[in-house]
Amino acid sequence: RLVGATARLYLVVNILQVSILDNLGVPFIVTTLIILAMIILYTYEGGVKTIVWTDTLQTSCMLLGLIICTVYMLNHLGLSLGDSLTAMNEKGYTKIFDFDPNQKSFFIKQILAGAFITITMTGIDQEMMQKSLSVTRLKDSQKNMVTLGFILLGVISLFLYMGGLLHLYGAQESVSSAGDQLFPDIALNHMPPFISIIFIIALISALFPSADGAMTALTSSLCIDIFGMREKTHWDDGKKEKFRKNIHLLVALSFLIMVIIFKVINDNSMIGLILKLAGFTYGPLLGLFAFGIFTKYNVKDKLVPFVCIASPLISFFIDKYQETLFGEFKIGLELLIINGLLTFIGLWLIRRK
Repeated sequence: RLVGATARLYLVVNILQVSILDNLGVPFIVTTLIILAMIILYTYEGGVKTIVWTDTLQTSCMLLGLIICTVYMLNHLGLSLGDSLTAMNEKGYTKIFDFDPNQKSFFIKQILAGAFITITMTGIDQEMMQKSLSVTRLKDSQKNMVTLGFILLGVISLFLYMGGLLHLYGAQESVSSAGDQLFPDIALNHMPPFISIIFIIALISALFPSADGAMTALTSSLCIDIFGMREKTHWDDGKKEKFRKNIHLLVALSFLIMVIIFKVINDNSMIGLILKLAGFTYGPLLGLFAFGIFTKYNVKDKLVPFVCIASPLISFFIDKYQETLFGEFKIGLELLIINGLLTFIGLWLIRRK
């Protein structure tokens, strides 16, 4: 959770830094500290209750910014919806299915990887699931999950469509930027000032629902699952609240450290890096969940951490030396499934008779 949330946090902070704040002489570390302080301020007191309504407002701002930028680019390019799709198709931007089994982008690999990434990054993730789990009735919670699925389909389709438009727009305006810098370069340097302002608002709005939810979820998980705060019956409410706030600050510090690490890595496409890292970090979670659901065995608890560390390490070496091991066959994001399977096998080996 920490890796995924801080990677997205770094992405937004870095875009703001490179696009605006470098020119003002503001150091990267100062930008990061200010944004983290803003997140802490409104999650420090209220926890989950605070983020529900603010997340709704921020997500609405993000989607509104997305739609406004899309409409502006269509008008500027003089294209209708159908014409833009035709132009994208001519450039190869609408290609969905790759039928070469050896490639990472082979469509069956992509479908399997996408399904299991969704299971792990959404279905087994406290941050993503806590709002559904807080619904009073099971039927309403199920309705919420199905509705969310359809909404995400629409939102992601809109993002992909705008991605194609950005490349068409960038080609017309002779924009040299690529990867994560393409959108900010176009929005801030090749669009009217009011679009630039909308972009910045939408960018910050995209950041906060991810970071604040993760920070709150990690604080809750550490307090309850790791430090067993609920079992400390001799603590009064004041002491528990003080402990929770201290853990919250500790989580914020870990966010700062991770953002600095990503700054050192400085990858040009953070989405690719986030999904790659998910293959390593979420694999053990997938294996543990599957073992708990599909078997009735107990395991030797003290050996579980070793299994959960060994599986990603083995997966890393499989990924690193896959050309030697498999020749032309390339493993992509489905590495997550392999990682989960290795964890499952490890848990099977340490099961109690």
